Amino acid sequence: MSTLTALVVVYNEEKRLPSCLERLRFVDELVVVLDKCTDRSKEIALSFGARIVEGTWDREGERRNTGIAACRTDWVLEVDADEHVPAALAEEIRRVIASSSFAWHEIPVDNFIGERLVRHGWGASYGKAAYPGLFRKEAKTWGNDRVHPSLVWRGTKGPMLEHRLLHYVDKNISDMIRRLDSYSTARARDLRERGETWGGTLSNVRRMASRFFKCYVRRGGWKEGGYGFIIAICAALYPMLSHLKAKHEKD
Repeated sequence: MSTLTALVVVYNEEKRLPSCLERLRFVDELVVVLDKCTDRSKEIALSFGARIVEGTWDREGERRNTGIAACRTDWVLEVDADEHVPAALAEEIRRVIASSSFAWHEIPVDNFIGERLVRHGWGASYGKAAYPGLFRKEAKTWGNDRVHPSLVWRGTKGPMLEHRLLHYVDKNISDMIRRLDSYSTARARDLRERGETWGGTLSNVRRMASRFFKCYVRRGGWKEGGYGFIIAICAALYPMLSHLKAKHEKD
């Protein structure tokens, strides 16, 4: 019988962590990686029977690879503290790992801004409509970037799951803008370390236009009204802000 670990990587998530972990009781093992946590996240995780990995990491890929290495089961399910696994998805995951001959599967995602379900327009490094969150332990390795690290896969991708993960991505538009600032700052640091600025200003102007079109038109952001528009704007601004910060800021 195939076994499953839920891996949750957190930084000071005492408010959101309980509702996330409550929905992971169906797994065989729970691993929680605590990154520089100073709140009650450790106490909460222990109350759910989690095995704890504590440390300090500057890069997303490093802390996630550390978490994967700590898992002791055949399969791993990566979940963030702002995400919930509904019962129907939990049942499907157990069925899939019991019979799958593949190395990894994507999970579709329903994204919420506050109470509003926003299903269209996500992507272009700003939000996810699906993610490769269910995989055999040895199948997935994260890259070394601070934000949106690359992935290295071993084995074959299987069909996408049918049921959706619930992702409470932002509280409101102000949260979306703060996330854009944080993501672009981290991306700029990665670029500076590699001696890059992500192209020139003119090429990033073109990239802004193509990303806005992709999110707002091709991915249906227009169906979401103002939320779809601000998602497309943030996706378009992300490479330009990262470029300008890499070029003009020191840290």
